[in-house]
Amino acid sequence: MLEVRKTERFLADVEDIVVFVARDNLQVALDLEALLHSQTAQLADPNFPRRRGRVPGTWELVAHPNYVVVLQQTPTAVTVLAVMHVARQFPPAR
Repeated sequence: MLEVRKTERFLADVEDIVVFVARDNLQVALDLEALLHSQTAQLADPNFPRRRGRVPGTWELVAHPNYVVVLQQTPTAVTVLAVMHVARQFPPAR
């Protein structure tokens, strides 16, 4: 099993998403928060599905049809970097 490390940025992204969604539906926001944490926790299993990221050296987890989690992986750990809506451009244009 791999160690899963969640960065401050990821945690802040989740909080921002929950606040945004809660404006319309608190229960959906709380369910989405639980889903994001549950899905990223499962990254401890090296066989849990993920795909190569759009940025070299990263991987992506489609945690929800509208949200992608960006991560980096070593042989012993997964670092969860960020979560973003699929409509956002990633990486950002320079």
